[in-house]
Amino acid sequence: MILQILLFFIGLSLILIGANSLVDGSSSLAKKMGVSEFVIGLTIIGIGTSAPEMVVSLIGSVKGNADIAVGNVLGSNIFNALIILGVTSFIFPMQISDRNKKKDIPFLILTTLLVIVLGINHTLFGIGKNSLGRIDGIVLLLLFVFYIINSFRIKNDDQPDSDQPIKLRKTGVSVIMILLGIGALVLGGNLFVDSAVNIAKYLHVSDKFIAITILAVGTSLPEFATSIIAATKKRGQMALGNVIGSNMFNLLWILGCSSVIHPLSFDKIMPMDLIMLLLSAVVILTSAFMFKKKQIDKFDGMFFLAIYGCYFVWLVMNN
Repeated sequence: MILQILLFFIGLSLILIGANSLVDGSSSLAKKMGVSEFVIGLTIIGIGTSAPEMVVSLIGSVKGNADIAVGNVLGSNIFNALIILGVTSFIFPMQISDRNKKKDIPFLILTTLLVIVLGINHTLFGIGKNSLGRIDGIVLLLLFVFYIINSFRIKNDDQPDSDQPIKLRKTGVSVIMILLGIGALVLGGNLFVDSAVNIAKYLHVSDKFIAITILAVGTSLPEFATSIIAATKKRGQMALGNVIGSNMFNLLWILGCSSVIHPLSFDKIMPMDLIMLLLSAVVILTSAFMFKKKQIDKFDGMFFLAIYGCYFVWLVMNN
């Protein structure tokens, strides 16, 4: 038990160290490359912090367990949008640029809607099966490549970067910091989740509660820690880009790859989960118009957390 507690805090420490290294290395690289903090958050950080989701979903797909592959992505996206952005907004407001409002967030909403339609096309239209097939997966992968290429065409002055000074480092050093940061996040996340599960079992906590809480949150810890660290450094656009990029990567790349390996059935996915998945994308856009326009602030954050709280209660009652 003492060993598990020790591993728990080692894992937590690695997550925080990794997040700090990833944010600092990415900020320096963004400045060197002349691209916005949002784009770096959207691509390098968003993809890097989604490594746990990718591993879990791909393993689930290889083993033919669609419930794990699909459920992991859906749960992670909902948590990312509602909890991570909700908590982050209390630390530092995240500005929403005109491009975010007109292109990035609407594309996330359309992508989410596309995945839902493809996944339950039999229920909606009476054709095919309620699953993502290999052709669906190829379509999702092509969309991801298109979006990433298009993202790097964003001019730096299109996005409202932080006015906080950035410590410039050599490009090689920045890349090493990013890689070490991602590695520490993944390793720390695994240690944190494994030890937390063992401690919970020792305390006789039910497997159902462990699955709903620790395991569901575990794969989102890298995004959570990175967004929090970015917010403390007043890099709100990087935090927002991290969540949008991670959610886009989950939907297009992870589900795309997983469905190419093995068709992913949506038969056991409940309608409420799909509704929450779409809602979690839509509420990000509403923040551009609610309360204080063009930013996600603490008022939006409270709204996000309240929505997730209701969903969590529903999960506990229906699992």
